Amino acid sequence: MADSNITKNALKDAMIELMQEKAFDKISVTDICEKCGMNRKSFYYHFKDKYDLVNWIFYIGFMNNINLADYDLETHTPDESWMLIEKLAAYFYSERKFYKKALLIEGQNSFKDYYHEVIYPVIKYAVSDLIGEDEYQDFFIDTMCDLLISALVKWLTGPVTVEPHEMVTSYRAMLLKLARKLTELFPEG
Repeated sequence: MADSNITKNALKDAMIELMQEKAFDKISVTDICEKCGMNRKSFYYHFKDKYDLVNWIFYIGFMNNINLADYDLETHTPDESWMLIEKLAAYFYSERKFYKKALLIEGQNSFKDYYHEVIYPVIKYAVSDLIGEDEYQDFFIDTMCDLLISALVKWLTGPVTVEPHEMVTSYRAMLLKLARKLTELFPEG
């Protein structure tokens, strides 16, 4: 098991370094293997493709920085979801050189698609106080995930960078203002 972790971490370090040197779509599995002195067989033993490696980098970084045992997404309050979103933002901010590029990866198996799946249950409970039970709930939650990912990309890649707490607090406040305004403009009836 220790050898497996050594290999995976070497591949991770190579990918992170390569993503600082060139665009993701210009990085091949051969480049990754050459960077860390491994063969392609070792790479494919651990990962399906370079997208899988990027997703694993997030998973490992996320799991090492956030204790999910502190969050029971079935029973906690929306405020606790927002605390988790803030911790995610802090993690992305601390590793922003890598995630600026990872979040821009397009195509099948992209990091954005993987991250969307990861944050869906978090967003579901974070916005449950806004959406409630609705037949279109999944559509709205998907849209909120897309909105959060878009905000994350703009926040990390934009010229002005605010601290994670300020970004998440502002994002949440804007969503609540929008919900209130929409309720005023379009009351149920």
